[in-house]
Amino acid sequence: MPQFEWTGRKRTGETITGAMTADNKDGVVAALRRQQIVAVKIKEKGKELALPKFGGGVGTKDLAIFTRQFSVMIDAGLPVVQCLEILGSQQQNKAFQRVLLDVREDVEAGSSL
Repeated sequence: MPQFEWTGRKRTGETITGAMTADNKDGVVAALRRQQIVAVKIKEKGKELALPKFGGGVGTKDLAIFTRQFSVMIDAGLPVVQCLEILGSQQQNKAFQRVLLDVREDVEAGSSL
């Protein structure tokens, strides 16, 4: 079973963090709810974004093109997940493509953009 790191809030408003093993994010939410903790953020360990430290980064031109295309697609009424899927699959920069597809998975799993 995967390990999840979570951040949550108690009824008192106190923010707490922790880690637990569960089948999926829903299992973590259910376990926290039983402890009267509202989940704020849940991230599966080992799925952290690994960007290369030297070279292979996202260039300013790639980012500008992505931003313009993403804006046009959102204004046209396409869902965010679909926009990220399309732009990620069309991206030639492999590092940026990996980032976009990881963000799509996170958004699809319920994280905010």
